[in-house]
Amino acid sequence: MELRRRELLKLGLFGSAALMLPAERVARTQLAISNRIPASRLPKPFTVPFEVPPIAVPVRQTTDPVTGTYTDIYSLTQTQASHEVLPGLQTEIWGYNGITPGPTIVVPRGRETIVRQDNELPGVHPQLRYTVWTSTHLHGSPSLPQYDGYASDITNVKQFKDYQYLNRQTARTAWYHDHGVHITAPNAYMGLAAMYIIQDPLELPLRLPRERYDVPIVLKDAMFTSSGQLIFDDNSESSLYGDVILVNGKPWPYMPVERRKYRFRILNASISRSYQLALSTGDPFTVIGTDGGLMPAPQETQTIRHGMAERYEVVIDFAKYSEGTQVVLQNLGLPNNTDFDTTGVIMAFNVVGDATDTTYNEVPHVLNPENETMKLQAYQAKRTRLMEFVRENGQWTVNGQTWEDVINSGFTRTVANPQLDDIEIWELRNKSGGWFHPVHIHQIDFRILDRNGAPPRPYELGPKDVAYVGEGESVRVIAKFGPNVGRYMMHCHNLVHEDHDMMVQYEVGTGGPDPITADRPKPSPGPAL
Repeated sequence: MELRRRELLKLGLFGSAALMLPAERVARTQLAISNRIPASRLPKPFTVPFEVPPIAVPVRQTTDPVTGTYTDIYSLTQTQASHEVLPGLQTEIWGYNGITPGPTIVVPRGRETIVRQDNELPGVHPQLRYTVWTSTHLHGSPSLPQYDGYASDITNVKQFKDYQYLNRQTARTAWYHDHGVHITAPNAYMGLAAMYIIQDPLELPLRLPRERYDVPIVLKDAMFTSSGQLIFDDNSESSLYGDVILVNGKPWPYMPVERRKYRFRILNASISRSYQLALSTGDPFTVIGTDGGLMPAPQETQTIRHGMAERYEVVIDFAKYSEGTQVVLQNLGLPNNTDFDTTGVIMAFNVVGDATDTTYNEVPHVLNPENETMKLQAYQAKRTRLMEFVRENGQWTVNGQTWEDVINSGFTRTVANPQLDDIEIWELRNKSGGWFHPVHIHQIDFRILDRNGAPPRPYELGPKDVAYVGEGESVRVIAKFGPNVGRYMMHCHNLVHEDHDMMVQYEVGTGGPDPITADRPKPSPGPAL
């Protein structure tokens, strides 16, 4: 008879102290909540300067003597560090190289990378007291199965893994974050997230804003104790909502801007919160890119419904504003979120003067009309599959399955088995009341065909890898499955839902590399890179 998850927990066979000590965990959480910092002690919005995460520097570069291709080699250490997040207080965070967001990796399309991830985190989480492991997912990459951050391909403390990426996908804003089985939410909440940008020379003729006018924005909400420590409260395994909005790790910052166009790469790295983005002036965003890179053509919209893990690239033109104008990026709020008095604003753009550089200051009418994903048509689909995301008997399920079922099957159970290069339509359906689910399908980009039978929203008219499936919504997406054979995950990117266990897997073709055994982590310290 199959052992269910809760029975495994009772027997102490499941491996995570965070799950095996629920009473202690709840008690610690309630104690932390009782010591939550009052709103009166939080910094006032737009008093903390905006910062951009540093660019990662390769430790070395190699050249293949036969093909002449370059490989950039990076070394990142997952470690705990203390930082001033709220003014005057120190917060223990987990970060890549000890910072959060971690260093941004920027790589030209087609240049391969090897990224060593060395787990030097504490053996036990400081508040929740679970045994720590990690698994690093490069979100937005069609990585080989053994380098995709498969949740159960864990790297324990004092181990490292060298992740290999081919970077042959279209230019895009990707990101890397933790995906360790059953502890993804607290690991990521502690700070294990960063951007990974793939560039393409095909963008240069478009004369879009670049360099200091091409700005990453990583959004995340959090809650703190009076002493500055993070509070992890998943509200009985449902969702985590904070009362502080962090932008690149800073609370409600202000950014000086010149009177010209800026390109912003906006990533929602929150655990459970979605945002309804808007500008205080009522002016529209010009959306130029989605998860999978540039759209065929720019789209204007006054609001963007932005779910967890989605990326939207927008251009804001500050030329129309006089010096001294403050433009606020707002969060108008969305259903199925818990809002606070403090979560209605995100950051401010302070217009400081005329542009000092007016090159690369355009948005053309056509961006990337040749994107293969956006050319897919419904008549090309070999089959249509239904994927239902349901809260059932106290569990988060996909077609009645959970990641527990995948584990109990010896990692063989799948919800679908498209063959390599098959084109399929997947209908992502959320019939549960009270929840929205940002659904992420690993490896592929997809095109949203419709939402409840209506056309997708204007800002969704680009290649995607996450679909916001709101309460009562049904979203049809079409994709070509590849380029790799093997097993890949699909899950809700509310990381609390993922951890408890709204995650399944599909397999492309047969005989692909085993994501757990094909390249195992090794003991630290490893050989010099």
